[in-house]
Amino acid sequence: MFGVVFPNRSFPMEISTFAQIDTFHWVLDMNTFVGEAYDQVRELCIFLLNGFTLPPEKALAVYIQSPGSPFVFCGAVTGARPSAVLTLAWPEPGAGGPLQLTADAQPLSAKIGVSVEDLASLPSLDMAAEKRIEGLAMKVGENLFNFMQSFCGVDGSKLVVPMDILERWFKKFQERARRDPEYLKGFAL
Repeated sequence: MFGVVFPNRSFPMEISTFAQIDTFHWVLDMNTFVGEAYDQVRELCIFLLNGFTLPPEKALAVYIQSPGSPFVFCGAVTGARPSAVLTLAWPEPGAGGPLQLTADAQPLSAKIGVSVEDLASLPSLDMAAEKRIEGLAMKVGENLFNFMQSFCGVDGSKLVVPMDILERWFKKFQERARRDPEYLKGFAL
């Protein structure tokens, strides 16, 4: 049905590497793959195998789970998008509440879950692109804020800046980008 590759870390792995929970759910215990260094695994490539097609309204969703935290959606593949490289932004361990271990409890480990789900019920399929755009917006905003600080005055608890500050900042931004083609690469994630 599907395979995965951890870029620069593994050969392609088939579905048999995952424990099948039921007809539509599989889990990979990261302890057996990388041990406690799961958070160093930053990307996963998932792909549908040749000859397997999902119905148009279905997707193969990928989730990650740090020890003691809930599963978090990472992305999905569909019949129209049969492969994807997904960024694995691992949640903080224990983010699901206090860890309660008993004497007979199994050690907690990070997991990657894969499930067949209705496409309409999933969030955006390109979570990584959304995170990159969010990061880019934050870097540009910081650049603008730093520029504004050099021209501002203080009036009580308010910062006062010249009315043309945005225009001046954008002109400087454009000029620097024209002079130095590497400048804009500093804003890329």
